[in-house]
Formats: sequence, C-alpha cells, structure tokens
Amino acid sequence: MEKIKTFWQWFEDHNEQLVMLNDLGEKERAGLEEALQAQLTAYCDGLAYEMGAPTANGRTLTFTAEGDTDLFRYVVELVDAAPDLDWWEFQAFKQPLGTELKVRFDRYLFDTRKMHFQQLECEEEPDLMGLRIAVEGGQSQDEDFQVGVYVTLEALLGEFDCATLIGYMETVALPDDPFKAGFQPLDDLPRFAEWFKQKRDA
Repeated sequence: MEKIKTFWQWFEDHNEQLVMLNDLGEKERAGLEEALQAQLTAYCDGLAYEMGAPTANGRTLTFTAEGDTDLFRYVVELVDAAPDLDWWEFQAFKQPLGTELKVRFDRYLFDTRKMHFQQLECEEEPDLMGLRIAVEGGQSQDEDFQVGVYVTLEALLGEFDCATLIGYMETVALPDDPFKAGFQPLDDLPRFAEWFKQKRDA
C-alpha cells in the first residue's frame, strides 16, 4: 500500500501540470510523461498508462498491464486507491473501442470490416476461446503482423476480456468466400464473446 500512496501523492503534487500537459513545451511535456511512467514503474514494473485527449470534462488516464494477467490485480488496486480529483477519470485496463475499426500496428493496417473469425476448441483450456482469424496476408509468420492482429482483437474486446477469454489464436489467409468457409465477421466478435462468457459461467 505504501507504493500506491507514493504514486498518488506524486500525481496529486503534479496534478495541475498533468491536466495542462498539452500546453507545455515539448521538452517539459516529455519530461513529465517520463516521470509519470517512472513513478508507475516504481509502483509495479510492467504497468503502463494511456492518457486521453483533454475534453470539456477533463482527461481520462487509463492504466494497463499490456495484457499480462499476472499484473491485473496491481492495476485494479491502483485504480481503487485513486483520489477524487477534478478533471480526472481513472480507468483500469484498455477499454473496447467499438466496431468497424482501423487499427495500425507497425507497418500494418487492420480493418475489422475485412476480417473474419472462426471459433476453435481450446483443448487444454476449455474455459477459454480458441480463435482462427482470417485476414489478408494472414499466412504471414511475421511477429509484428501476429501482434497487430492481437492488438486489433484487444481494441474490439478490451484488454481484460481479450486476455482472460482468448486461450489460443491463429491467423489464416482470407478465403474467397469466408461465410462459405464457416467464418463470421470479426465485428461480431464482441457479441460472440459475451455469449461465450454467459455460456461458460452458467
């Protein structure tokens, strides 16, 4: 708990600068962002943050474990201990971004409207989903491509569901007729995931 208190005390001490981050000079802004990450790492190595754009209601600060379920409890504990500060909303885990997304990762651009999925059995972990993702270039073994597909799934499902529901993922080339090959539109995955959770937890 002491590390949590130290983090939030630092945050409160720099609250006004953080709210006005976009108005700071480039060097000062970069220094403050690095300092915030350093404080977060001091609390728990492996956590990161994403700061939303300023709005009329303030900013959203999202804490993420980058999908590492072993660190999820540290994210929850940090957000649960967050102070009540004007102009701030503190959020645990990256949230779903909706559907019909275009997600860029490295040199790849993934359009969920052009991607499909198929459920696979996850024999070793039957409580988790196995997924086969059909996408143009899906036969690629390039690591950045594979990570980019996962990042796209995370954008659809959110960090928590993506990490706790998917036990296995593979990618394949997009068939000429995905529906005839037994695939569903990838934008239907969030609805499918909710059905899977309800069935599993019943």
